[in-house]
Amino acid sequence: MKTCVIIPTYNNGTTLEGVISEVLKISMDIIVVNDGSTDNTALILQKFNSLKTLSYAVNKGKGYAIRKGFEIAIAEGYTYAITIDSDGQHYAGDIPLFIQKVQEEPHSLIVGARNLVRTTISESSSFANRFSNFWYRLITGISLPDTQSGFRLYPLELIKEMRFYTRKYEFELEVLVRAAWNDIKISSVPIRVYYPPKKERVSHFRPFKDFTRISLLNTLFVIISLLYIKPFSFLKYLTRENIRNFVTKHILLTDETNFNIAMAVAFGVFMGIIPIWGLQLITAIALAHLFKLSKFIVIVAANISIPPMIPFILYASYITGGILMGTGTNMRFSRDLTVPSFENNVLQYILGSIVFAVIMGIATGIASYIFVSNLRKKHTVNN
Repeated sequence: MKTCVIIPTYNNGTTLEGVISEVLKISMDIIVVNDGSTDNTALILQKFNSLKTLSYAVNKGKGYAIRKGFEIAIAEGYTYAITIDSDGQHYAGDIPLFIQKVQEEPHSLIVGARNLVRTTISESSSFANRFSNFWYRLITGISLPDTQSGFRLYPLELIKEMRFYTRKYEFELEVLVRAAWNDIKISSVPIRVYYPPKKERVSHFRPFKDFTRISLLNTLFVIISLLYIKPFSFLKYLTRENIRNFVTKHILLTDETNFNIAMAVAFGVFMGIIPIWGLQLITAIALAHLFKLSKFIVIVAANISIPPMIPFILYASYITGGILMGTGTNMRFSRDLTVPSFENNVLQYILGSIVFAVIMGIATGIASYIFVSNLRKKHTVNN
């Protein structure tokens, strides 16, 4: 392992020297990125001859600074990089915890998890962290105790080919999500944190602007996750061994009745077809919990709307709507698009998709009931 410590900094002149001094007790491999500071940061950096530094005149954001630090670290041949904030909230003495953790779980991205319950963190910051943790789990399926911590260890070999787009605080969310989508293991390690008295704190986080940027990024990631990542992950899941394990666990050895299993399949198919694109899985999971159906079976069945199937579902829904409205089964295209014709086409699709969803739900429910009943009978006889 060849590991460096990256310290992005912007106008943290009151704490930067102490942070560097503490890190030097652990490691001499330090990269400081001066993100357009206008205070005494440049003078402080002149005191340390052993540092690798990068300075530029205009502040471009924490994410940009970290990305530039990555570029330097990769060029220098480092395989891992630990980022630590320059505001003095992190304890450099916790750096060995990251090294130990990544030795146990090589090639992982390790996030330092603060114990926010025992700190003097504000209620708004605590809420923001819980909010971020919730969305991260929704987007990636991974539960992390502290997604907003800037004290992290990155596997440079695995992220160097990734192209990032954000430059400010939201970068730390982007890199976590993109790493998870690229099958990089995400883990955490408990760390200490120090929050100085409110009068002494120096924070460049702009609550409205930065929280809005993070929220917009979360929204974009949710859309990408539901329309692309999760459906294709489902296709990768469909191996012979996984199908066999699914049948064994959720059909043969479950306490669910044949009827309940069939109902879960029917409901999942119904939810996968109805025209609430982007919200189908979330709604299906919530209603499955309400109706006490197997959430896992519902999710699997709802994946009928994976991208390769979408054109067929849209076509069948539109044709079904045409039959119901008496407009025929032929799809007609015209350059002379009018508001009434557009409204009629949308209405035909929505009406048709609801009816088509009901038909497919009933059909797959009946077929599932027959299949599960016969499969369980054979299993009982053979055992």
